[in-house]
Amino acid sequence: MPFALFLLGVAVFAQGTSEFMLSGLMPDIARELGVSVGDAGLLTSGFAVGMVVGAPLMAGFARRWPWRRALLGFLGVFLCVHVVGAMTGSFPVLLGTRVVGALANAGFLAVALVAAVGMVAPDAKGRATSTLLGGVTLACVVGVPAGALLGQAWGWRSAFWAVAVLSVPAVVEVRSVPDGGAELERPAHSLHGELRALREPRLLVLLLLGALVNGATFCTFTYLAPLVTNVTGLGGSWVPVVLALFGLGAFAGVRVAGRFADGRPGLITGAGGCALCLGWGALALGAGEPVLAFGLVLALGALSFGVGSTLISQALYAAPGAPTLAGGFATAAFNVGAACGPWLGGAAIDSGGGYRSPVWVSAGLVAVALVAVPLNRRALRGRTTASWTV
Repeated sequence: MPFALFLLGVAVFAQGTSEFMLSGLMPDIARELGVSVGDAGLLTSGFAVGMVVGAPLMAGFARRWPWRRALLGFLGVFLCVHVVGAMTGSFPVLLGTRVVGALANAGFLAVALVAAVGMVAPDAKGRATSTLLGGVTLACVVGVPAGALLGQAWGWRSAFWAVAVLSVPAVVEVRSVPDGGAELERPAHSLHGELRALREPRLLVLLLLGALVNGATFCTFTYLAPLVTNVTGLGGSWVPVVLALFGLGAFAGVRVAGRFADGRPGLITGAGGCALCLGWGALALGAGEPVLAFGLVLALGALSFGVGSTLISQALYAAPGAPTLAGGFATAAFNVGAACGPWLGGAAIDSGGGYRSPVWVSAGLVAVALVAVPLNRRALRGRTTASWTV
């Protein structure tokens, strides 16, 4: 893999830390700003909504920009809004910074996906995608638990300041990403042609599956902190440990999936999808047992991100006629799930379902994905698209 691809992963790490760190800070934010935990979950949903809108919009807006210029611009905006978020005492303003930050993050990730697959051989999209998304999983392993520890020691604002500081070296490192060149020439597809290519049935089904899987992931991940303290019965000091376990699983899942995503996508998505559904159900039933809960969190992190990253790479394979916008729409679809998941989990909690209820919702979302596959089997046929049958 090109060294510049690993530099992109570093920047994605900074942004992933911001996206996921609220899982460990949610109770403190809710208490200080005077909102319910369910309402505080809208900060995660708001970020995801910004990603949904921003991914295709920013990808289309920046499609003719040199990669380096686009990446630096998006990263600069991302840094600035975290400074504002760290200083505000208003929940609506904080929510607004999350949306704007998400727009910048979406643009960065959409361009980064295009740059990543443009820097490797045509049959290595899965490995390139997994390398890039390794930054996201490292954010779960290191960034999110560190954010939770900072929040416990110095308040949730310190985590926002940390992301802003972390973004500074990322800006410097991204300057090493190539702007293109003869060996990295981007295909000359018209915007209209790319939009037309996005109507490919296989792509649409893959985007639907990605939204459902990611919705399940974020539905539970957003509320892991109260699950650990209220259901598992552990103290707040255990929250960073559980978040780190999920992140370690996610990192392992992405790395393993990257080895097989180009040649055996059905093995990952088929077996992984079934195991994911069963795993969420097992966590809902066994969350009261610490050892069992820890093991399941680790396994579910691996399954969620392994299946998810494979679906992203297969979406890129399914849209060869939309090399610029395919990454943006894949990002958008996954963040539809990231927006709906926390909202559904928060609604389940606020309706009296307790802190186990988001986990049951996660199991239900993956079950819907498994049911949707046979209904769209014809659309999923093809060597380079993922099938959920092994």
